[in-house]
Amino acid sequence: MDKKELIAKYKERPITGGVFRITNTKNGKYLLGSGIDMKGSKNLFDFSVSTNSCFHLKLKKDWDLYGAKAFEFDVLDEIEKEPDQETKSFAEDLKILEQMWRERLGGDEY
Repeated sequence: MDKKELIAKYKERPITGGVFRITNTKNGKYLLGSGIDMKGSKNLFDFSVSTNSCFHLKLKKDWDLYGAKAFEFDVLDEIEKEPDQETKSFAEDLKILEQMWRERLGGDEY
């Protein structure tokens, strides 16, 4: 494939966003979040763990106290972006989905 074909194929790929939870396995607290690219969010978390750089400022105190290996990344829900859907609209849908999960989980959130 040439460069133009690769770019076209990349742009046509399905985009999957969703809601994730990062749980501190030592104290049970969690951070709930959403992203328009779940693979990207997971890769960022994995990179943060491998380099021991905190994934999110809300986690910093416990990240420093317990270490990166004390945290787990879980995908709670995923949705696929419609081909004609604007990114802003997709992000708004994800924020609504995140809020639904926040209400469902309750509990000890950062």
